[in-house]
Amino acid sequence: MDMMNLITTKNTMGLINETPSVIRRFDESNPCTRNKLTLYNLILRFFKAKTPIISCEVTMRKAICITLLAMLTVFVSCKKEPDRVTVQHILIAFKGSIPKEDLIRNRAEAELLAKEIFERAKNGEDFDALVKEYTDDQHPGIYKISNIGIEPDKSKEEYSRARMVKAFGDTSFKLGVNNISLAEYDPETSKYGWHIIKRIE
Repeated sequence: MDMMNLITTKNTMGLINETPSVIRRFDESNPCTRNKLTLYNLILRFFKAKTPIISCEVTMRKAICITLLAMLTVFVSCKKEPDRVTVQHILIAFKGSIPKEDLIRNRAEAELLAKEIFERAKNGEDFDALVKEYTDDQHPGIYKISNIGIEPDKSKEEYSRARMVKAFGDTSFKLGVNNISLAEYDPETSKYGWHIIKRIE
């Protein structure tokens, strides 16, 4: 089963030309990136309008200053996502979510099974053995993924995050090495089912 979403995602919010190079890539699902862009655009607007932010003498300006300071905290504390990750996953699908004729479990059964396997994986069971026993994808279920804006290395059979199922990509790039997480089923962002994902590199 090819877990890539072949429909190219669109940047619906847009990215203005004046955005600084420090914001290297745009992912509208990432709150850190959204806050960085919003903060930058607000400050840019004030500078263009030559508004004296420092004084904050008017109540409205005080409120704006507080908002900007709160967003600045998020801007500073947000962690940079890795350029590349390698993950292994277990897909728990249900009848109709993938073209697999012998798959008979319903959605509720798939959810229960996915959460049970997720707990077992978190408790230290051999992840590869769980993949081999339960996945509705192919074993070993390992994907090398490059982040948005990073050219995939074809010699390593690397995929672009933009081509992956959205929840799969989002979850993969939030994980630390050897950490495990669960991407919940969603008809828009995780249409094949539940993904138990472990980052291995």
